[in-house]
Amino acid sequence: MILKNTPDKYGAIAIAFHWTSALIAIGLFASGLWMTSLSYYSPWYHTAPELHKGFGMILVGLSLARFTWKSIAGSPEGIGNAFEKKAASIMHILLYVLLISLFMSGYVIATADGRPVNVLGLFEFPALFAAKGSEAIAGKVHLFSAWSLAVMVCLHAAAALKHHFVDRDGVFIRMLGIASK
Repeated sequence: MILKNTPDKYGAIAIAFHWTSALIAIGLFASGLWMTSLSYYSPWYHTAPELHKGFGMILVGLSLARFTWKSIAGSPEGIGNAFEKKAASIMHILLYVLLISLFMSGYVIATADGRPVNVLGLFEFPALFAAKGSEAIAGKVHLFSAWSLAVMVCLHAAAALKHHFVDRDGVFIRMLGIASK
């Protein structure tokens, strides 16, 4: 498999960024839902949010690397009619906007008290500003963005499956790294 994207397929690096980001984002959504059910006496009450914040920061770094790679390697040509290409472009923009909203609101929640974010015990990301009292509004933005992203991810997956099973045009398999016939 090639490393860099070509005009007709994704390279190994773009595919790895896509699926690693997807797995982390799905895990963060699931852990966010799970954390809301934890009682103060749960052994996970303090650990789960720390892991959530750490993996959130990993996703921020991965996303920055992904955007950088995309600017270097480009993307394969879109497949489908003009409407589908425009819809895909809008979908990707919305996914990125929601990710940025999640990153920013999560960071405000995590650092509102002025403490840095511990990234899985590897390093700490500093609190660039303390915004005491901002956790409530940031929490609402984070919740709305998380659910919106979940809906958009489902639509994104549905569109990929439609391309695979209905259109049979190779869109889905090129993100899996499988050679099309």
